[in-house]
Amino acid sequence: MHPTAILRYLFAAAALATAFACEEEFIPPVVSGTDQLVVEGYIEAGDVPTPPYVLVTRSFPFFNELSQDQLSNAFVHDATVTVSDGTLTVVLTEICLDDIPPAVRDQLGAFIGVSPDSIGFNICVYLDTSFSMLGEAGKTYTLTVATGSETVTATTTIPDPVPLDTLYFTASPGQINDTLAQLLVRLNDPPGVHNYYRYFTRTNDGFFDRPFTSVTDDRLFDGQQFLFPLTKAEPANADFDFNTFGLYRVGDETTIKWMNIDKAQFDFWNSLEFSRSNQGPFSSYTRVSHTVSGGLGVWAGISARYYTLRVQY
Repeated sequence: MHPTAILRYLFAAAALATAFACEEEFIPPVVSGTDQLVVEGYIEAGDVPTPPYVLVTRSFPFFNELSQDQLSNAFVHDATVTVSDGTLTVVLTEICLDDIPPAVRDQLGAFIGVSPDSIGFNICVYLDTSFSMLGEAGKTYTLTVATGSETVTATTTIPDPVPLDTLYFTASPGQINDTLAQLLVRLNDPPGVHNYYRYFTRTNDGFFDRPFTSVTDDRLFDGQQFLFPLTKAEPANADFDFNTFGLYRVGDETTIKWMNIDKAQFDFWNSLEFSRSNQGPFSSYTRVSHTVSGGLGVWAGISARYYTLRVQY
């Protein structure tokens, strides 16, 4: 090694050691304390409009270990949950998976995107069982959750849809593998309007999974026709395989759920996903950008299009 290179190396090592020697431990301002209401609610417009549905739970201390009993007991019962679109107001009804027949339980599980047999604890959801309010693009919806002396409020607007223009499969990149394919999609982003996008994928008759990074905005391609690969999402408990990551298996049927969301929801998912991926000893503390007032969580209006394709090229 050249003497100059050695000096550079020693200087960099000394600087790094000094930096870590002077670094103070950072402890988040709140690591324990009183629990808060946590809301996760949705209303969807588009190809399959849905009524509003909301999960209401309580937060856990940051360093707590979670058990199935704790998760079941986290659900808040007998709350008053209402949604208003400015003209119509509906009161949501609490439904718990363990309290309904198996056939209906599976339907409800598919509706809210969970498999009742795989989660191991009872899920309760507040739902407009009358289906008198279905999501509509352009409308604003106000959520109110009240229990005891606590009240959580939130507002979301369902944006106009920006559908995908083209979807097609090509051979997997790199070494050709005739059992795998990548998906390319083309988007015509409207000019002058800041759009926010999210997507899920589903394989055959399974549940929708979110990719590692599920949201983006059009900051870099506003008003452009944009061609890009859309990676296949993997279940949260799936083993990572570098050779198949993001690729679709030839012969499968895949469904893409392509969503337009508002800025507040984009900020929530973007900060949450950054927090999840920002791990390790050198990571920084991340505050999630919640969309609700008086608690934690997200109230999400979605404009969704569904695209089902057979994987082939």
